[in-house]
Amino acid sequence: MGMVMEFWRRRTPLNLFLSPLSGAFCLAAALRRRAYRRGWLRVHSLPVPVIVVGNITVGGSGKTPLVAWMARRLREEGYRPGIVSRGYGGQGRGVREVTPASDPFDVGDEPVLLARHTGCPVVVGRRRAEAAHRLLELHPCDVIIADDGLQHYALSREIEIAVMDGDYRLGNGLCLPAGPLREPKRRLEEVDRVIVLGEDMTLVPAPLENLASGQRRPLATFRGQKVHAVAGIAHPGRFFRFLERAGLKVHGHPFPDHHRFTPEDIDFDDGLPVLMTEKDGVKCEKFARERHWVLPVEAQVDEVLANALVGLLKGKRNGQKVA
Repeated sequence: MGMVMEFWRRRTPLNLFLSPLSGAFCLAAALRRRAYRRGWLRVHSLPVPVIVVGNITVGGSGKTPLVAWMARRLREEGYRPGIVSRGYGGQGRGVREVTPASDPFDVGDEPVLLARHTGCPVVVGRRRAEAAHRLLELHPCDVIIADDGLQHYALSREIEIAVMDGDYRLGNGLCLPAGPLREPKRRLEEVDRVIVLGEDMTLVPAPLENLASGQRRPLATFRGQKVHAVAGIAHPGRFFRFLERAGLKVHGHPFPDHHRFTPEDIDFDDGLPVLMTEKDGVKCEKFARERHWVLPVEAQVDEVLANALVGLLKGKRNGQKVA
């Protein structure tokens, strides 16, 4: 994925060669959206407000940490939020409720982390509307947050929040397959808020956690040491660079996003510590050893923006929908 993301950052002769296909993709995405807005395709409405958090690019941009932050913030405000997700990387079928003890290979890695970090009910399903209906059947939620559902127009929504990587931005600005865009960039003009990772929101690391013992240890205690770094995320290099800036001597091992890890993937014969993202660690817990550590991160949102997001929900009236 890393090489592809770099390809989508540039405008090379190959990108330009693929640009007619990109134009067709953009047109198809716009027509699909119009079909939902005109009522030609069914939109499922719910009796509670829906907040969709997503982006218009392929790859990670901090959506899931933002969803976790938002769920906790809404609970502090007195709401009873629930979360729906596609469950990318999970092999299970149908609509399923997620608990902190769920198998990430069944329901996906990110939903398990959301269940653990928010204390909110989480339901996954390929069809977000079905997942949302199941969520309301099981729990008395009064607001639903859809993780990575911006293009899932079958689910009606009151609020749309687009998250953008402050470094990668929109890549080369082209739609798939010549660029990383899932929709034309003008789509961002229609969402309620655009949150830029690195500007409006930062990801703050917590102490490292040992996957085998549960021991916590500050990242700074590894400064100057050689370590293996494992990352099966959209931008593995971002994790490796973060560790390097913290003073670690990193031997990076990139894997595809949502990689299904095996013991061999994290077993190196030199005895060095192995550091990984929490998203990867949740899939390695069953076979991890004392040398395996995860680095949890939490979203930290500008307080003015945080209040604005809560105010946006409070200001929405019943029946106001965007699609």
